[in-house]
Amino acid sequence: MPTATAPAGHAAAPAATPLSDGEYHRLTAAVLASIESTVDRWLQDDVIDIDSHRTGGLLELVFPDSSRIVLNAQPPLHELWLAARAGGYHYRHVAGRWLDTRDGTDFFAVLSREASAQAGRPLVFAN
Repeated sequence: MPTATAPAGHAAAPAATPLSDGEYHRLTAAVLASIESTVDRWLQDDVIDIDSHRTGGLLELVFPDSSRIVLNAQPPLHELWLAARAGGYHYRHVAGRWLDTRDGTDFFAVLSREASAQAGRPLVFAN
C-alpha cells in the first residue's frame, strides 16, 4: 500500500481509502454518534459528566474543568479533525480505521489519550 511522505523521524501515514461523499458522510456520522453514545453511557453510569453538543459534523465535548475537545468532519478533504488542549490532529479513513495523516496513529487511541488527560482519569473510546 502506498504511503505519504513523512518528516524525518516520523512514520508515514498510509494512503486514504477512496470513499464516495456518501460513504464519507455515513462513516463520520457513525463515529460522532458512537462518541456521543459513549459519553451518554458514562453519564448514566456515573463515570464522568462530559457535556456533548453536536451540530451537523461538529461535536464538542466539554469536560468538568471546562476544557474542550472538538471533533469536526471536513467533507472537502474527507478527513476527521480532532482539536484538544494538547493540539490538533487530522485523520483519513484507511482500511476501516481513521488514521492520523502525519504518523498513522489511530483516531480512537488519540481521542482516548486526550480525553483521559483532560478528564484526569482513564477514559477509553472505541469504534
